[in-house]
Amino acid sequence: CARERPASYIKSPGQGAGQHTGQHTFLHTHTTKANVSEKWTSHLFYFFSTAALKHDVALDSGATVLNHTMNLVHRMETLLAMGNGSDVTLRVETINTDEVKVILAHSLVLTLQSDVFEELLLSRNSSSVVLRETPDCAAVFEKFVRYLYCGDISVRLDQVISLHKLASKYHVWGLQQGLTQYMTQHLSSDSPTGHVVGWYNYALQIGDITLRDSCLQYLSWNLSSVLQSREWGSISEDLLLSLLQRSDLILQSELELYEALEGWINQNQPVRITVESALRAVRYGMIPPQHLFRLQKQSPLMVKYYESIRDLLYLAFQFHSASPIQLAKYFDVNCSIFTPRNYLSSAWGSPWIINNPTRDDRSFSFQTQLGPSGHDSSKRVTWNALFSPRWLPLSARSTYTELGAMQPTRTEGGRPRIIVTPATSSPDFAGVSFQKTVIVMTKQQGKVVVKHVYNFHQSTEEAGDFLVDADLQRRASEYLIDSSLYLHIVIKPLYHTLLVAKK
Repeated sequence: CARERPASYIKSPGQGAGQHTGQHTFLHTHTTKANVSEKWTSHLFYFFSTAALKHDVALDSGATVLNHTMNLVHRMETLLAMGNGSDVTLRVETINTDEVKVILAHSLVLTLQSDVFEELLLSRNSSSVVLRETPDCAAVFEKFVRYLYCGDISVRLDQVISLHKLASKYHVWGLQQGLTQYMTQHLSSDSPTGHVVGWYNYALQIGDITLRDSCLQYLSWNLSSVLQSREWGSISEDLLLSLLQRSDLILQSELELYEALEGWINQNQPVRITVESALRAVRYGMIPPQHLFRLQKQSPLMVKYYESIRDLLYLAFQFHSASPIQLAKYFDVNCSIFTPRNYLSSAWGSPWIINNPTRDDRSFSFQTQLGPSGHDSSKRVTWNALFSPRWLPLSARSTYTELGAMQPTRTEGGRPRIIVTPATSSPDFAGVSFQKTVIVMTKQQGKVVVKHVYNFHQSTEEAGDFLVDADLQRRASEYLIDSSLYLHIVIKPLYHTLLVAKK
């Protein structure tokens, strides 16, 4: 029951915020009420009475709270380790093996924490209770029981699912919620083979929508790094097809996605219908024609399945050879093959690092291609971006008095604002609107990942909710990296189908 020292700790409601110091995490929680025997209440009274109690009631002014919680935790840990006064023996049998763990426990503690244990203890015929667990759960069962006594637990990335299973099985809801929170907060942690895909599959299995969506969002927003990791090969067919349908993927280019898909198919060897579905989800119109020509001749995957995607490649080459207006006369340009994802390559946008973002307004100019079509590949659009840390509506801005003296600007109530506009207008913009996406980066567990994505409506110049929840004044803000705001602006040209009036 000794604590593992290279551990980090977080606390669940009741004992404060999280404290991270390593690869492990400690979870703390309250105990729950249950009917327990008077015998064991009196037997354990000594351990509880040695620590002063902290009441959740209003104290008189000048009163002092003595909190000896850690002393109580230490005594409870010793009670479990020594087995003094034990009235129940837990025999933990590992399924399909001869391994058995014996834990001397106390009915009072078990029933306080778990109604499942309460029912097991009420229905037992002897002083022993036999519990059958899978190997992964049996391996952490002593750690789980220690949590019932002490209210904290060290957590490793490779143990969290096993502990979550035990917390769910024995209805230890505080631990279950703490572990779910741990997973959502440690998606970016480093692990040898990756863990986000495993957590996503587990969330699907247990029906945890919040965890599932958190994992899917992380994979989508950080796909470029995922494609380069060992975790990419472990993605299931369903998850792969789900990702390929999304337009919010953040990656370098569509070509990067195709090459990663080819690697996944070579590694996993799925059935033909899965390969065809995956290949038809690639947006070939977003791949420059010179790369499409090369893939047609040099990609073994495309050569093998060429007939399955011939129509899409033909449409992509037509797209690259005609102007958007000409193409829109004959094709539905609103379909996904003509819709860009969030590409990080320089043709689609630019990074923007804003040092000390609360200091003053900043401006920035960059260029993108007019559109992904080969017809527009040589045309450039210059964009002006303006960032203001404390933008105020007109009603709250500085005003002039009759004497011409300018009144001081009120900065309280202002919020960050970003505006992105084209520097000039052009006839080439006909039939095209520009979707603007601002990606905000953060650093988690030493890794730079996407914190938030803001999308501008096509007809607006700014994101109305930009950094609405961010406290940029705080140096430790989760929206800042080394006191700087790391942004990446992506411009996505969207084509419109022409409306032809009937004669």
